[in-house]
Amino acid sequence: MRHTANSRVCNIVPSLPRQSGCCNPRLHVMSSPDIADRLDLCLAESSTKHLSDKHLQRADGCGRIVLSGSENGTRIEDVFERSPTRIMFPRTGSRPVEEAVLINTGGGVAGGDRLECSVIALPGASIAVTSQAAEKVYRALHDPARVATRLKARESARLAWLPQETIVFNGARIQRTTEIELFSGAELLALEWLVLGRAAHGEIVVDGSVLETWRVKKDGRLIWADSFRITDEIFLHLNRKALLSNFNSIATLVYFGPGLETKVEFLREILSALGCDCAVTLVSGIIVARFAAKQSCDLKLALRTLLQHFEPELSPGPFRVPKMWSC
Repeated sequence: MRHTANSRVCNIVPSLPRQSGCCNPRLHVMSSPDIADRLDLCLAESSTKHLSDKHLQRADGCGRIVLSGSENGTRIEDVFERSPTRIMFPRTGSRPVEEAVLINTGGGVAGGDRLECSVIALPGASIAVTSQAAEKVYRALHDPARVATRLKARESARLAWLPQETIVFNGARIQRTTEIELFSGAELLALEWLVLGRAAHGEIVVDGSVLETWRVKKDGRLIWADSFRITDEIFLHLNRKALLSNFNSIATLVYFGPGLETKVEFLREILSALGCDCAVTLVSGIIVARFAAKQSCDLKLALRTLLQHFEPELSPGPFRVPKMWSC
């Protein structure tokens, strides 16, 4: 059985003596303020014990997909998966492969976990890769979770990387790297987005660490690099206008393919109607678009609207709203 950092920490706290006012005498349950006090004590105990995520069971998942083109559509050449990563290819009847779905059977990501995913689209392949649900990053004791994505699109391949959102809990630590290798004649659309805190719980992230890194190469040469980093002391100042202002949901979208100038102009025309703050630019032969919203639902609606316009207007194929986004 896999334990998260939260459950393992609280297990070391000794039983507390019952005090007057702690419990409802009729229901014998703790009130919300008492639960918060006990949680604070739990965290204090953990800090004094110098616990580390290394002492807990950690996930080491890996998934790899290799696809190629054929007369009958996209063909699966190779699939490798290591728990807790699973890969599914949902389709109906005899239709060719159009979408791959990544599943984290661990139910989320905790400190010290390592997850890797590699997608290789060989010439003629056309595939959209998404995730089964929003990924959750739980509070970490010390070590960050490391998530690595490697995408490769060969000549005439069409690859869309469109996972659902990643929700960062308060105290979570994550280092996520997206490495993309492009070849002339390929077409690729890649998206990553972050949501800071659980809106339904009224959670505000005031502690933790987030490092998001992009590296894009074309024909073996680095053409774009980008890093986004928030550390413990920065979270308290994120509401400044020079940082994230009052936004807690952000996304980066990268596109490489033909007709870049035409696509940039079209995207600039529709961005103003997406209902969130966004901008797009053309740099080093790729399109980079940024999105920011106060609520994750507003960001998801904006991305859905963008993808709904992208396929029919700009590039038919795998560059559309994944079916799993509607499940």
